Amino acid sequence: MTDHELIEQFENGMLPNDCFHHREHVRAAFLYLTKFPVLEALQAFSKALRRFAEAHGKPKLYHETVTWAYVFLIQERMVRAGKKQSWDEFARNNTDLLTWKEGILTRYYRVETLASDLARTIFVFPDLPTGRTEPDGHAIEIEEE
Repeated sequence: MTDHELIEQFENGMLPNDCFHHREHVRAAFLYLTKFPVLEALQAFSKALRRFAEAHGKPKLYHETVTWAYVFLIQERMVRAGKKQSWDEFARNNTDLLTWKEGILTRYYRVETLASDLARTIFVFPDLPTGRTEPDGHAIEIEEE
């Protein structure tokens, strides 16, 4: 499926639910970020994702913290790359963002935080200590002054 077809079917609710797994969520967010500045992409993607969930009779599946966290992680990776990338190139270079179970958010959030109604309803800031690993998992040396 082309990028255009994915977004068009996603936005009009015609994309079958079984064709929209975590990888496709990340791809759609990536595509919004290639089209809009980050805050506009966040708003448009979140709105479309809510509509998609409602169109498939699952409005309670939308999770604000997960959605926002991934949009910001994807944006950061896009900027760090230092060049415009295709989806395929981005996916190859950021496989950790494509893992759902035990995925990247487990570095930033406690399981019970992400499972909470609050995190589902509004964006909740990360609640695990971070800053000691690079996106590839390598340790960062932190010098104390």
